[in-house]
Amino acid sequence: MYRAHGVGQNCNPWGRRRMAVDVLTEIVIERPLEVVAAFSADPDNAPKRYVNIKSVEWKTPRPAGVGSQISFVAEFLGRRMVYTYEMISWLPSERLVMRTKEGPFPMETQYIWEPTPDGSTRMTLRNSGNPSGFSVLVAPFMAMAMRRANRKDLLRLKELLEMG
Repeated sequence: MYRAHGVGQNCNPWGRRRMAVDVLTEIVIERPLEVVAAFSADPDNAPKRYVNIKSVEWKTPRPAGVGSQISFVAEFLGRRMVYTYEMISWLPSERLVMRTKEGPFPMETQYIWEPTPDGSTRMTLRNSGNPSGFSVLVAPFMAMAMRRANRKDLLRLKELLEMG
């Protein structure tokens, strides 16, 4: 199952309108919540489950927790991007929230895991942010590309966990 929000408008501190991107995608994975949450919350697994992420570098010591900083090298829309996320909230097997303030597209990523009645896990992936500069002009296209990438990434995660 997939559900996605698109692009909305809000105001910056100067009263100018800017585009906000908010993409929400869900999937049900036929594995126990603890398995799905542990695998998907581990930054070292990101290159295995994200098509666009090529490598991960820890900026703070392991293990992961609130305050941990992890750099990701990714390719998105034909461009190489390096960005560092900071874990700002983490409730194991419930929710993980990471945020980056770098680049023209500061982003917040949330993972939410919920058990289903049959013992599977509903995972929600939400990416939201307020682009600036040139990114504002391409925000609607970025939202579509992010939605497509998120869908592929969640399907890849489902495949990895259900087959493995």
